[in-house]
Amino acid sequence: MKIQQNMSLMEKLTILSDAAKYDVACTSSGVDRSGNGIGLGNSISCGICHTFSADGRCVSLLKILFTNECIFNCSYCQNNCNSDVRRAAFTPEEVCELTMEFYRRNYIEGLFLSSGIMVSPNYTMELLYQTLYKLRTVHHFNGYIHVKAIPGADPLLIEKTGFLADRMSINLELPTADSLKRLAPCKSRNTILKPMRMVQNGITENKNEIALYRHAPKFVPAGQSTQMIIGATPENDYQIVSIAENLYQKFDLKRVFYSAFVNVTHNSNLPALPGGPPLLREHRLYQADWLLRYYKFKADELLSPERPDFNIFLDPKCDWAIRHLEYFPVEINRADYDTLLRVPGIGYKSASRIVKARRHSTLDFADLKKIGVVLKRALYFITCSGRMMYRTKLEEDYICRNLMGDKTQIPREIRESGYQQLSLFDTGLSTEPLPLS
Repeated sequence: MKIQQNMSLMEKLTILSDAAKYDVACTSSGVDRSGNGIGLGNSISCGICHTFSADGRCVSLLKILFTNECIFNCSYCQNNCNSDVRRAAFTPEEVCELTMEFYRRNYIEGLFLSSGIMVSPNYTMELLYQTLYKLRTVHHFNGYIHVKAIPGADPLLIEKTGFLADRMSINLELPTADSLKRLAPCKSRNTILKPMRMVQNGITENKNEIALYRHAPKFVPAGQSTQMIIGATPENDYQIVSIAENLYQKFDLKRVFYSAFVNVTHNSNLPALPGGPPLLREHRLYQADWLLRYYKFKADELLSPERPDFNIFLDPKCDWAIRHLEYFPVEINRADYDTLLRVPGIGYKSASRIVKARRHSTLDFADLKKIGVVLKRALYFITCSGRMMYRTKLEEDYICRNLMGDKTQIPREIRESGYQQLSLFDTGLSTEPLPLS
């Protein structure tokens, strides 16, 4: 495995932006830092552009690998040490040049920087640190930066890098330790979770320090995230959602990302996936994740060992409601906020609006439509002043048949288009997978 010498910067960019497309853990939100009048750029939350491909991969940032060289041989990774791919590596100065020039041209609002493992974890982490250090101190770049922490690297290097980044992420890679051992024997769950815990503790300690010293430097102010590959190993949806719930509770993660497995290496140990990447399954997991983070659901409410996988025809919230009709119908003018969150068609924003609006008047279905409630889903589960919108049977089969006629239950991009990998230069981008309501 050799990195080609005398490669132009554009050639490197083409290779290393394409190599980064499989890493989906790169949202650009969660930090609010205005321009300081000296440097270039800012990280005001509303100023960060969110552009997503049809399969949900964020491209609002300059999203690149520092290098696609890697000393590891993970079966699922196109950049593993045995893959026959063109290799390239940036220098810290080249990443700085690209970031600054792309930002000046208004192409990007920040940088997402990941990397293969070149030479060793410490060697690679040092290069990432040097890149961020030069961006912040030499080029005075004040924009958003999301960087990968390299498992196995010296904690001091990760800490130094964390004071320069807005968000850090450490990829969980695969849902369970057994799957990791089978497909990536060079990695271990402990090596991955150790820096994740270190970043979590650093964030907590830094918040306490800032409470005492207002001008103390901030450590990973936008929090940390992780990513799991879905479909390369046999874990069911219940296992995956339970793992995500555990990560949120124990590591205070901002996001868990789910990446539909793409068999790019054609390794015999990996599933063939004749139907293509499991994009609908990925979509259902994102919807369930939204329920865990914003709707106060628990993993064992959505699924169970006896019913371990999501309904492919209905989103998880509708599926839960149909299986628990004993809680419905809900009276809109009396139900508390937490109860409203459980109603299909009512999102967390519209639930708040309902609670505020009914202080002043009694709400009817026309009011709910103005508030933003999706009545074509909610009408089966609610009453206004004791009356339903239409004469409706509160029966599982009847409601299920009607809800399955709603085309939004399966995203248009998945229904109508084939799977296409994203590159930095792709066009025809759409929006992020829609949050549940």
